[in-house]
Amino acid sequence: MDNSGSRRIVVGVSGASGAALGLAVLDGLRAAGVESHLVLTRGAELTIEQELSIGVDGFCSHADVVYNNRNIGAAIASGTFKTAGMIVSPCSMKTLAGVASGYSENLLLRAADVTMKERRPLVLMVRETPFNSIHVDNMQRLVRIPGVVLLPPLLTFYNGAQTVDQMVHHVACKALDAFGIEPEGFQRWS
Repeated sequence: MDNSGSRRIVVGVSGASGAALGLAVLDGLRAAGVESHLVLTRGAELTIEQELSIGVDGFCSHADVVYNNRNIGAAIASGTFKTAGMIVSPCSMKTLAGVASGYSENLLLRAADVTMKERRPLVLMVRETPFNSIHVDNMQRLVRIPGVVLLPPLLTFYNGAQTVDQMVHHVACKALDAFGIEPEGFQRWS
């Protein structure tokens, strides 16, 4: 690993439904040879246990480095720790609100704040439906910040996906595409 951080991405997973999205992002990074630095909220741990058969330890085994969300002094809490940016997949409305307000009360929120202050890409896979006006206000606030990408995991139908796993893979590929990563099997519009 060079010290530029160009082959290192932080992955945050919060408690919104869609833990499979975070897993697909981690797998896409591994396949591309990109070092992943993972931080999970407590809500994410509960969601992983409920939605995936692999459990939290199995989920974490897909990452290169895993941090405790309470460790506000971890490497990813500092701008001097070089990364290519961060993906929060999925991003709950609670996490979105924390990012939008600069409320860095845990490591995931601090890492997102650092990503923005260092002008690195931050992809937020916001996961809620329907949105209320507070959700929209928080998204509007963030979308004006250079480098922030709001990427709700919306289904696409043009790529011929036949299974939920294929749909999850496609959305994860779109998040990785924001970093110039071309995952295997990404079906682009042609």
